[in-house]
Amino acid sequence: MGLAVDIVKREGRRQNEGFNEQKLHASIVAACLSVRTPVGQAESIAKSVTETVMQWLEDKQEITSGDIRTIAAKHLHTHHPDAAYLYKQYKITM
Repeated sequence: MGLAVDIVKREGRRQNEGFNEQKLHASIVAACLSVRTPVGQAESIAKSVTETVMQWLEDKQEITSGDIRTIAAKHLHTHHPDAAYLYKQYKITM
């Protein structure tokens, strides 16, 4: 189930797109796997962080991709600080 939230892409260089829950989940899994987190744990962390971001998005109509990255990294940090650093600093798949 997707939310009807428009994502304003970085510096307006690309067209806005709708929020994609699977894309967020995959990018968090990728960050976790990049710091050698076991697959099951990476999936569990990604699910938790994605759910938290989706709750945050519920009352939003438009946000930036940077907003999502900041909120996701903040919550990822509570689960895995190294993965959060990597997620925040490097553009993995988002």
